[in-house]
Amino acid sequence: MADTPSYDTVPPSQDSNLSVPPSPTHQRHHSRRSNRRHSISEAPDEHTSLLRPSHSRVRIHSPIDTPRGYLSRNQSFAGTPYGSRFHNRHESWGQRLIQALSDRQDPMAESKGSLLADERIWYDQFTSTDWVHDSIADAYRVKQLRSRKDFWGRVRVLFDGAQGWILSAVVGVLVALLAYCVDVAETTIFDYKDGYCTRAWYLREKRCCPHGPCTDWRSWSEVLGGHPFGDAWTEFGVYIIAVLVLSILACLLTLTTKTVVPSAYRMSTLDENLAADYSQPPDDNENDEDENVSPRETRRQFIDPSPPMVYYSAAGSGVAEVRVILSGFVLHGFLGVKTLVIKSAGLILSVASGLSLGKEGPYVHIATCIGNICCRLFAKYDRNDGKRREVLSAAAAAGVVVAFGAPLGGVLFGLEEVAYYFPAKTLFRTFFCCIVAALSLKFLNPYGTHKIVMFEVRYKIDWEWFELVGFILVGILGGAFGALFIKASRRWALSFRKIPVIKKYPLFEVVLVALVTGLIGYWNTLTKLPVAKLLLNLAAPCEDDSRDDELGLCPTNIDEIPGIIRMLLAAFVIKGFLTTITFGIKVPAGIYVPSMVVGGLMGRIIGHLVQWIVLRFPHWSIWGTCPLLQESTCVQPGVYGLIAAGSTMCGVTRLSVTLAVILFELTGSLDYVLPFSLAILVAKWTADALEPLSIYDLLTNMNAYPYLDNKHKPMFTSELADIVPRLRHERVIDITSSPLVPATQLRSKLDLLHRAGELDGGLPILRDGILVGLIPAPDLEYALDNLEDESSSLCLMAKVPNIDEEESPERDPTDFTPYIDPAPVALDIKSPMDLVYECFAKLGLRYICVLKDGRYAGMTHKKRFVKYLRELEEKEHEL
Repeated sequence: MADTPSYDTVPPSQDSNLSVPPSPTHQRHHSRRSNRRHSISEAPDEHTSLLRPSHSRVRIHSPIDTPRGYLSRNQSFAGTPYGSRFHNRHESWGQRLIQALSDRQDPMAESKGSLLADERIWYDQFTSTDWVHDSIADAYRVKQLRSRKDFWGRVRVLFDGAQGWILSAVVGVLVALLAYCVDVAETTIFDYKDGYCTRAWYLREKRCCPHGPCTDWRSWSEVLGGHPFGDAWTEFGVYIIAVLVLSILACLLTLTTKTVVPSAYRMSTLDENLAADYSQPPDDNENDEDENVSPRETRRQFIDPSPPMVYYSAAGSGVAEVRVILSGFVLHGFLGVKTLVIKSAGLILSVASGLSLGKEGPYVHIATCIGNICCRLFAKYDRNDGKRREVLSAAAAAGVVVAFGAPLGGVLFGLEEVAYYFPAKTLFRTFFCCIVAALSLKFLNPYGTHKIVMFEVRYKIDWEWFELVGFILVGILGGAFGALFIKASRRWALSFRKIPVIKKYPLFEVVLVALVTGLIGYWNTLTKLPVAKLLLNLAAPCEDDSRDDELGLCPTNIDEIPGIIRMLLAAFVIKGFLTTITFGIKVPAGIYVPSMVVGGLMGRIIGHLVQWIVLRFPHWSIWGTCPLLQESTCVQPGVYGLIAAGSTMCGVTRLSVTLAVILFELTGSLDYVLPFSLAILVAKWTADALEPLSIYDLLTNMNAYPYLDNKHKPMFTSELADIVPRLRHERVIDITSSPLVPATQLRSKLDLLHRAGELDGGLPILRDGILVGLIPAPDLEYALDNLEDESSSLCLMAKVPNIDEEESPERDPTDFTPYIDPAPVALDIKSPMDLVYECFAKLGLRYICVLKDGRYAGMTHKKRFVKYLRELEEKEHEL
């Protein structure tokens, strides 16, 4: 390379493979750094740059004295990698419990370490997990654990195998407990908008007056004596104020979880973000004309002034982000203690405010947070991101259980939607976790009805064959409305949320949405109800005692049906509009139940229309004995409402088998499995035809998360050469002339990787153009940060025979060979793109080295491949 200095002490050799320096250790320096060791960076906040200078340190409190006392920003909080070698040297279980409950202070610097120094990898913000590496690290851990054959060694092996089951049980119980707290708190606070219980202020109206209206519950108009606007308008004013106050508090809590990713990181992969202005990504070919220019100088010359990427970890449902995390990408702070506490509190306030949102989606995120925090109890999961994601998959499924009371549906949700890697062992543990969560919540009985969720219903009358036409129609309409909702959400984000004041002040949008919700929703009896209670009344049969009779949704004769349809139609329009404008605001909010409510209103309309036709023409032979079965015929509009609710949710989320099972578990009736399944099949076909993206795909694209979908493989006709950037000498380490490379040169190359945003990339090592190894960027930074004198150190980048008589017991810090991967995955440049996809999706690789005629030709990163897939999809959609 142009800036490689000459080495007088290294004898030249015609064959570089045989060149052996006399003693590489004598050329490298062993003096201790004094001032650099004691410099500890200030505690970062959400404005701290992700690409701050790498010389900052974080103190690691390790249970034993190891050379890894100070780690750079890419290092782990998990302690020393050698600490897991012997289990009796770990922290006590009580210490691990305290650490699990304490929030880690630097979400931009937290990362994971694996077992040994030569197997270490760390994960930074938006970087990808190395699945293969984590699997190898766990194999070494298990082998070391089983090496002890005595009694206590066998006990430790048994305990190690039981840790997964213990974690699953603990997560299931804690998820149910937190769901109970949220359910009880939000229903109580929701009723505070109308009044309070004089007998016990902490009781909601149903608990205060279990047998109907009573004097213990006082409305605010009674408390204020009708002043100053009269009873009706006073109650309306108090209601509006309560909606605004609760919404504002929920938004203010959410805004405290703001995370800033500097635009220098975003590369060209994260340029689709709609939350910030577009930035010009660094060009891979810049400075190619002058290869002697220092990367530090180029960083000063090319400063990206564009706004950084911003996200709020407590906002929205979090399901899309959980899916990205489980696919192997790192979003620090998203599953931490702070996010868990704030999202739980904010969710209570946002749902209680009466906005058109639900708590079921955020339950998935909250449950995953609990799973992530519980992983800190056991080093086996805390220090291995691959193992950690097994627990996170089970926790996400438990979130669906407490949301819908469906253990089987939760398992299928994890398998169909969020989980990226779901082996049989994980499937069984997920099922165990779901059963524990369901049993725990049923024991806690949050609603006092011995139901896990509020909208459980039972149908006692079987369906008739002629109703299949209505079920199919409901499925088509539900899928169409779900697809239209996605299109409307995209249009709303690209229009209204692009207004500067809305984008700059998220609280202002929340105030507007809350005000519109209060003004429009208050005067309609149905839209004023909580979404879960409204869904119950839409789906419940008329003989169900849990429904509200005063809503008037059950006609006794044909003349009452048109009035009911008009009321449902008005509620359908209002609720559809409010759900569209509410989705995406900066409060904890789910889309599951709101979409089901919109569909339920539509389905109930269709059900009453079928009911009217049967009553209007009772003598048609196609009805059979249906008109004579009851006063309102055998047609149950609630069935149509629940089927339409599931169909609309299918159109929004594209869940299929999961939804059919959830609906079955909600009703507990085998008779309606066929109508549920048929309607959801039709809904998915319709939605896919109208809008190829689900709501999760839309959020992933809008937030520019680097997600590689392993469930939908595109059609490839290209080769690997189409995505391989041009070979640059600054991106490789050439050891042709000598295996010793100056540390300053390595630092320059590392800075170039950081400036390009490839924090999880690597530098290939070449000898005569042949790939002989690769050193990952995080490992290289760790090694450089632990050098004694970086300015004059020479680093050994290839193993050479040791000619010293005695080998030092301490590892030489300038010997970088333990950090080098001697066998990086490499493909020929003519490899089909299908093979590249399989390597990234199935093996979980971060990058792939590219060879041409056996010589190194470049490297392609997983994020570059994701960007290529997005461009491919955009071209297909244009056609």
